[in-house]
Amino acid sequence: MPSTHPSSATAAFFDVDNTIIRGASAFHLAKSAYQRKFFGTRDILRFAVIQARYLMWGENKEQIDEVRHRALSLIAGRSVAEIATLGEEVWDAVLSLRIYPGTRRLLDEHIAAGHQVWLVTATPVEVAQLIARRLGATGALGTIAEHKDGFYTGRLNGDLMHGQAKAAAIVELAEINDIDLAESYAYGDSLNDLPMMGVVGHPCPINPDLRLRRHAQEVGWPIREFRGRSQRAAGRGVRTASWAGAAWVLGLVLRAARRRLQGR
Repeated sequence: MPSTHPSSATAAFFDVDNTIIRGASAFHLAKSAYQRKFFGTRDILRFAVIQARYLMWGENKEQIDEVRHRALSLIAGRSVAEIATLGEEVWDAVLSLRIYPGTRRLLDEHIAAGHQVWLVTATPVEVAQLIARRLGATGALGTIAEHKDGFYTGRLNGDLMHGQAKAAAIVELAEINDIDLAESYAYGDSLNDLPMMGVVGHPCPINPDLRLRRHAQEVGWPIREFRGRSQRAAGRGVRTASWAGAAWVLGLVLRAARRRLQGR
């Protein structure tokens, strides 16, 4: 339960993927973009493999870099308005249904206590801000893709919002908004969220991967588990989600193979 200190100088910082939303939001964006014919079956296969690995074992730097590289190349030349519309559709159809109720309650408790609530995520900032608005949060810090004249260039402005970049962005935001980091909270699911959690007075892992769980236990941080009543139940949910994604991709492959055979 967050402190009821009624000061806007207190903030709560939330990671998004596997902290607020089950799974990787980039996968669901990619899936919707595929359905709009932004790219082909081979690209969505790569995203599906990443999604399955992420659900099973959590994120890692190589995985994040791979997602960044592929995503930037795929949106190059697309309009900002087009991606914003895509984000709205994905939120309504998918992401809003994958929110952990426990995390939502926690986020709402911070809002009710008068705290600023910020999402801090590697997700594109336009999508992160959309999620923040829909959740009633103060705002979002996300990865900024460069765009000129309303179209994406395929390059980044600054760093991917991940790892140490999250911590640096929070410190900068705190200086601008007079946030007291010693009184603030940070929630994440991966060891890569450790820098972000290390700059606040109240770090708390949510649905932590094995490495973050071990660290939290060693230093005595509280742990929130919103994936189910037990780790066993959580594991079943993860496997179910992974197999569902795999089944969807398998269907794509079979349909593509059928079309090739029919075209002969």
